[in-house]
Amino acid sequence: MKIFNWTTIRLVLMFALVIFLFSFTSKRNEHRKISKSVVIFLNDTVPFLDHETVNKLLIENKREASGIQKDKLDLNKLEKSINGNPMIEKSEVFVSIDGVLKAVVKQKTPIARVFNGNSSFYIDYQGGIMPLSNKITSRVPIVSGKIVSNIVRNNDRQFNKLLRFIYKDDFLKKNIIGIEILPDGSLKMMNRNFDYEIEFGKIVNSEQKFNNYKAFFQKAFSDSSLYKYKKINLRFTQQVVCTK
Repeated sequence: MKIFNWTTIRLVLMFALVIFLFSFTSKRNEHRKISKSVVIFLNDTVPFLDHETVNKLLIENKREASGIQKDKLDLNKLEKSINGNPMIEKSEVFVSIDGVLKAVVKQKTPIARVFNGNSSFYIDYQGGIMPLSNKITSRVPIVSGKIVSNIVRNNDRQFNKLLRFIYKDDFLKKNIIGIEILPDGSLKMMNRNFDYEIEFGKIVNSEQKFNNYKAFFQKAFSDSSLYKYKKINLRFTQQVVCTK
């Protein structure tokens, strides 16, 4: 009885050939040089960074991409380098089949700008600190007050939640242009088109207070009475108190 026949031998040889070709191709692919580098911004409608800045972080030692071999790249190191930029939330770096080094970058999203003494910076959507950009200024509410540094430094969840609520609401995003944090922790807000101040009170029942304000605004705007008021008090969740 034959242990091996020609069919079995051919299968073994074909299998060995496939393994050899795969290994050869992989080895050759590893030593292939990068053809170029490409930076892709996921949210490029507000470009706080340009492609050149990210590209300098992407290419090790600022060399040209065409001079780097694929097996010499440390993709994790490159991602850490890009993610270390204070404007960037996260990135993904990879090499495509055709030898292009690509970085897919998501910028941080500013939702408020803090004025604290002589310094100024953004608060991003995650509640972190984001520096100002020399390319563009984001139109977000201005946050000020004596204890604003404590709020930001401690990454106050309630305050960040309030800022995100304003950012996601089309009406509030256009209407609220300033937030002052008072010494007792209560808030005073400024609106875009009218002279009145909004006494918001402490950061409790925020959604109900904003709903009350939007209902009041719609009614007062329809009867042209908004210009008469100096203060809009939202401290009480069951009513809106106006002062002329």
